[in-house]
Amino acid sequence: MNKATRFPFRPGRFAPAWFAAAVLGLFAAPAPAAGPRPNIVYILVDDLGWRDVGAFGSVFYETPHIDRLASTGMRFTNAYAACPVCSPTRASILTGKYPVRVGITDYISPRGGNQPDHWKRNTKLLPAPYKDRLALEEVTLAEALKEAGYATFFAGKWHLGPEGFWPEDQGFDINKGGIDRGGPYGGNKYFSPYGNPRLEDGPPGEHLPDRLARETVRFIEANRNRPFLAYLSFYSVHTPLMARKDLEEKYKAKAKLLAFAGPRFLPEGFREARQVQDHAVYAGMVEAMDQAVGKVLDAVERLGLEKRTIVIFMSDNGGLSTSEGSPTSNAPLRAGKGWLYEGGIREPMIIRAPGVTRAGSVSDEPVISTDFYPTILELAGLPLRPEQHLDGVSLVPVLRGGRLPQRPLYWHYPHYGNQGGAPGGAIREGRWKLIEWYEDGAIELFDLERDIGEHYNLARLYPEKARRLREKLAAWRRELKVTMPKPNPGYDPNKPNGRLPPGKR
Repeated sequence: MNKATRFPFRPGRFAPAWFAAAVLGLFAAPAPAAGPRPNIVYILVDDLGWRDVGAFGSVFYETPHIDRLASTGMRFTNAYAACPVCSPTRASILTGKYPVRVGITDYISPRGGNQPDHWKRNTKLLPAPYKDRLALEEVTLAEALKEAGYATFFAGKWHLGPEGFWPEDQGFDINKGGIDRGGPYGGNKYFSPYGNPRLEDGPPGEHLPDRLARETVRFIEANRNRPFLAYLSFYSVHTPLMARKDLEEKYKAKAKLLAFAGPRFLPEGFREARQVQDHAVYAGMVEAMDQAVGKVLDAVERLGLEKRTIVIFMSDNGGLSTSEGSPTSNAPLRAGKGWLYEGGIREPMIIRAPGVTRAGSVSDEPVISTDFYPTILELAGLPLRPEQHLDGVSLVPVLRGGRLPQRPLYWHYPHYGNQGGAPGGAIREGRWKLIEWYEDGAIELFDLERDIGEHYNLARLYPEKARRLREKLAAWRRELKVTMPKPNPGYDPNKPNGRLPPGKR
């Protein structure tokens, strides 16, 4: 089966109402405008937490360029990644499908260490098997835009399969740095030489986020007279924790001037979650990423493209707060990367669509990363592809100040993350969120409007609400034929639990 092959659309019980409407043409994309199609700049940051941006509440990290973008576009306060780790969310953006539909439910490990056949941790369950590449049969967002005449460009982290499944195989004309690795692990890591087969080394000491921004600007300059998709996917702010020395020193001095009133860490399962943002290295990484964003935004403005360029900003999962140095805090959200609590899946998201969004507007609409595909198509004046973006909905009505019909959002993470989280599933519907833990079937019910920090489990207080959401989550899993974790025959309850930090197992 080749890339042009389409899968038939078979609406089932879980085909949302807006899908049926789209199929019937009631919400069909507008006819293409007489002028040129809009450009798209899509900026994805790795591991950036919901509160790691000034516009979303950080008082320690400095992000003036991202804040400027928020002041000229729409900021989403209830935006979600489709998974608490990176590869599945990245697949959801490019396909418009929940990760379970494409079989990528955990971060892709080239050596397969998180697959059940190679599992060595003492946990109650074996993680579910998953696919280690995004199938070429998927018609990606880049391919849909390329078919419509867009120039397509990718820079930075890919992490969606081995060579042969890289950006150039999935609809991108140019690939600068997108390979199988989940971080900048070659060469000098965040500084040149990079040891990356898809990114030529720069001068010694060149900084990776700045280089990726300059590559993006170069592409925009070369394609200013035709519609383009510039997909800037930072390796930042993923580990290894490395910052420019000038920025590290700046934030060391700033941290000394701050006095945090509460506890620095609070227990979270078998781990502890950071509660304060004062990590100087991480702060330097955030600011360097923001400076790189600024270079791209400035180029769009300098070239006179601002009025016909859509800019989207998003993170792929929550901030790292319970592992690998625990460099950031997602508070008031609970936990972080690798967890199904809000700190692991709620993201800072901004969309600026000229002529559509109102400057400085804010939406509390619950949205998810599968929604980008149909949203971009509609903004570009292109027909929707409901047979492809099965789980996404166009956010154009929201961008215009309206609302969407209430819909449930789903998560399925049948894995043990590196950050202490356990296999589970979740559903959010309106103000309510339910998490089901697969180890023992325990459930937690939260009212996110009153309890954004998920401190109070209301399952016993509202048993009917919990029952209904649990049944809906289970029915969704059956409909999508998800793969579940299985009991671990080697689990020994007398040995340290595999969810403990590596040094304590």
